[in-house]
Amino acid sequence: LLTVTVFLSTLTPKFYFALTVTSSFISGLIFVFEWWHFRKYGTSFIEQVSVSHLRPLIGGAENSPPAPAAFSAGESEASRQNMPECKVWRNPLNLFRGAEYSRYMWVTGKEPLTYYDMNLSAQDHQNFFTCDTDALRPSDTVMQKAWRERNPQARIKAAYQALELNNDCATAYVLLAEEEATTIVDAEKYFKQALKAGEMIYRKSQNCHSQSPQHEAQLRRDTNVLVYVKRRLAMCARKLGRIREAVKMMRDLMKEFPLLSMLNIHENLLEALLELQAYADVQAVLAKYDDISLPKSAAICYTAALLKARAVSERFSPETASKRGLSTAEINAVEAIHRAVEFNPHVPK
Repeated sequence: LLTVTVFLSTLTPKFYFALTVTSSFISGLIFVFEWWHFRKYGTSFIEQVSVSHLRPLIGGAENSPPAPAAFSAGESEASRQNMPECKVWRNPLNLFRGAEYSRYMWVTGKEPLTYYDMNLSAQDHQNFFTCDTDALRPSDTVMQKAWRERNPQARIKAAYQALELNNDCATAYVLLAEEEATTIVDAEKYFKQALKAGEMIYRKSQNCHSQSPQHEAQLRRDTNVLVYVKRRLAMCARKLGRIREAVKMMRDLMKEFPLLSMLNIHENLLEALLELQAYADVQAVLAKYDDISLPKSAAICYTAALLKARAVSERFSPETASKRGLSTAEINAVEAIHRAVEFNPHVPK
């Protein structure tokens, strides 16, 4: 302690000045690198390293490996809730790449998706639409390579090759619906073909899923494909104005596959119910899915805030509130708005 005291007493102001300048220079370099990395990849380099490498060393609670894309019937609700929360949601706007993201590129000349977005969707495609038994079906082998391609045209070409090998390749129709179709009408046509093929393959997988672990993995994959196609068909119906039909399709899908909530079908249902102004039904969906113990989303947080604000907005008067204070319902609405903005401040006003 005496040595440290003597050392500190001998330091001159020049030392502190040099230390400040050096640290500021290094911080500036780090900031410039972070800015460049974020512009190119859409994520922070430091945050990515800390989440991927440092947190497992420290022993964080969320460092378990990603859960599989689907759950078998025997898995419990607790195992679903233990899934690690994804910091950046896959395709958060639920848009079709060909019919909607590409339209933005045609109008503005700018790429709508970052490199990081593309990587996230590529991971999803491989998790949902491929499995270890792809080698047993030549068309699935081609599609396994197609989902890994970065060039959209190469992916589309591979999808057509898969259809030449097997005209009932559901995942090939899915890829064409997502990326080649330039309108929602065209996308719906492809998804209907995918549904017909997917239902047939799903029934075959159901009949032999107990024969081996490989067949069980194949059933999970075929289940993923079927649910994904039905969900996208419901979204097509909503965007084409058939909202009540879309609501029915989503409700039926949630009843048939209650464990596949990671596809966020309930968020698509919220959008459709809000469009119908079925606010009581919206509240019922929120009561089921807006659980504090589950990962939330902007769709759930903002919808909850809007409903609470709507309940008090017609009778709200700033002058009256300033005199008597906020009522319990008004306080709940304000807290819900703060909660939504804190969860995601980047939602358009």
